[in-house]
Amino acid sequence: MTEVAAALIWDGDKFMICQRPAHKSNALLWEFVGGKLEKGETKEEALVRECMEELGIIVAVGDEFFDIVHTYPDITVHLTLFNATIKDGTPKLLEHKDIRWITPAEIPGYKFCPADDEILKRIIEKGN
Repeated sequence: MTEVAAALIWDGDKFMICQRPAHKSNALLWEFVGGKLEKGETKEEALVRECMEELGIIVAVGDEFFDIVHTYPDITVHLTLFNATIKDGTPKLLEHKDIRWITPAEIPGYKFCPADDEILKRIIEKGN
């Protein structure tokens, strides 16, 4: 199983989503910034590293928002989503095709990676 850490970053009533690049699996689907843990890393350390690599930002990692195990045809991931805030920097497109800030009500307008489905339901529930 592959351990993955991701960030739920809010700005007021909107949260950040990122569009996967065309050349990667789940091409052009939307996701939360983050990625796979490297050997010896904690989930929080991996998340800080991934946010720097993918968006050029430094994040403060907060509490765990949700975790889920999802099996894709080629990989099983254990995804842990943390609440996070941007401590320094402005998000840049270093890895992703696009970045958006959306409200929970706008979620249905985007096609997300399948592992995010339960997370998105929880965000919508909390937004109501």
